[in-house]
Amino acid sequence: MRYHNITHDDMLNGQGLRTVLWVSGCEHHCDECQNPMTWDINGGLLFDEAAETELFQEAAKGYTEGITFSGGDPLHHKNRDEITRLAKKFKQRFPKKDLWMYTGYKWEDVKDLEVMKYTDVLIDGRYEKELRDVQLHWRGSSNQRVIDVQRSLESGEAVLYDD
Repeated sequence: MRYHNITHDDMLNGQGLRTVLWVSGCEHHCDECQNPMTWDINGGLLFDEAAETELFQEAAKGYTEGITFSGGDPLHHKNRDEITRLAKKFKQRFPKKDLWMYTGYKWEDVKDLEVMKYTDVLIDGRYEKELRDVQLHWRGSSNQRVIDVQRSLESGEAVLYDD
C-alpha cells in the first residue's frame, strides 16, 4: 500500500483530535475532489514499517481520540488487505479508541468486508459537488452518510452516527 501523509492532531476528519492516514488510490474521481493527488494507486510513498510506527505512536498519545483512514480511498481494492490488517492491529492495541474511515463506496457495498468489524464510524458515498454543504459535520456533500458501523452491523441496516 502507498500513502501521501500522516496528519497529527487533526480536528476535521472525525470526532476529537485524531491521527489521519491519507492513502493512495481512488477509482471514484469525484468532480472537484479535495485530494485528486491521491487518486493514483502508485502515487505517494510506500507504507513501510517507519510509517506504521509513526501512525501507532501518534495514536498512542493520551489526548488522541483515535485514527481516521482517508485518501484516496482506503477501500480501494488494492488497499483493503493492508487497511484491514492496520485496523485490526489498531483495535487490538487501543480498544478504547475509535477508528473512522472515509470511502467513496456505499455502506451497502462494503458492510460485509472484514475491516468493518474494526471500524467505528464510516463516512460513505462519493462527493457530489451539486450536493456540497459546508454546514455538514465530517462530510462534504449531503448524499454522504456518517454511519455508526457497529450499531449498523448489529441491526442489519445503516444506522447514522449520533454525535
